Amino acid sequence: MVKTSIPKTTGTSTLGMVAKAAGVSASTVSRILNGTAVVSEAKKQAVDEAIARLGFVPNPVARGLAGGRTLSVGVVTQSIDSPFYGVALRGIEDELDRVGYSPLFVSGHWNATEEARCIDMLRSRRVDGIIVLTGRLSDAALKQYAKALPMVATGRRLKAPNLYTLDFNNFEGARLATGHLTSLGHQRIAFIAGNSEHPDANERLCGYRAGLEAAGIAFNPELVASGLFHEESGMLAAERLLDTRQRFTALFAANDQMALGACLALQRRSLRVPQDVSVMGFDDLSISRYSIPPLSTVHHPAYELGQGAAAAMLCLLRGEKPSFNLPGPRVIARESTAAPSTRP
Repeated sequence: MVKTSIPKTTGTSTLGMVAKAAGVSASTVSRILNGTAVVSEAKKQAVDEAIARLGFVPNPVARGLAGGRTLSVGVVTQSIDSPFYGVALRGIEDELDRVGYSPLFVSGHWNATEEARCIDMLRSRRVDGIIVLTGRLSDAALKQYAKALPMVATGRRLKAPNLYTLDFNNFEGARLATGHLTSLGHQRIAFIAGNSEHPDANERLCGYRAGLEAAGIAFNPELVASGLFHEESGMLAAERLLDTRQRFTALFAANDQMALGACLALQRRSLRVPQDVSVMGFDDLSISRYSIPPLSTVHHPAYELGQGAAAAMLCLLRGEKPSFNLPGPRVIARESTAAPSTRP
């Protein structure tokens, strides 16, 4: 006998129709759709099959109104086009989508006033909670916002009701990166720091200094130049370091984008990477695997950061206490670092 597929219903299907077809209650279907049901896999499969057969499309507005929520989460990033934060946003989106929530992304542009405006706008859209990716808002402001709705913030270490924070060990990452270079035999290591107004930039500078100290190398401020975390600033910082005539055999940049810009500056001065100067980055952006040569760096788990922030928000919305351990930093050694040349 030839088995024929059951055609989808072409009319408007309801949650009640799905429940009847699956042999469960309407409330069970609702809980399964909201990701809060504790049911057998067989029941969940029956509901999924009924939804597919009937062509049922859940109404997120109706679901939200029924539970007193909009099923949306506001996300304040700093720059939508950032290659690092873009990966974090994907992690947030994937985690929220898994349980039927939608993110609403806005950019704060590293400006506390703009971030506050973004949060006010998101609150006017009646989002159920807000995730803030790093940023310039004060700790006191975040705690105050958390009195009104659940808040999750990255790049912080705060404790307050209705507020959860995740932080990455930037100090240890920079210390490990510097240790990688000293283990190869480098003694003269230049550093391109990030914007000093960013806490993570200062932590990475401190990690660089700690790595030098651990190797018995004196810190030389003339081997440090500042950048702004984008490629052009890395190129200009490397040019300034080269113009000082201070000799260095390795260069560590506080993020991959500045490291890639530095590589261009070195190439324009006829210096080869890594034969003349080893180059180290930070973040492990996907493009760093395909640069020429592939960039050694510190892995910063951007996707897991976003995923963890979203998971923490969902916990807060369920009235639970979040518990998430972000993976620690680790060195990714590629072809842009090598032992220093023995040439005079």
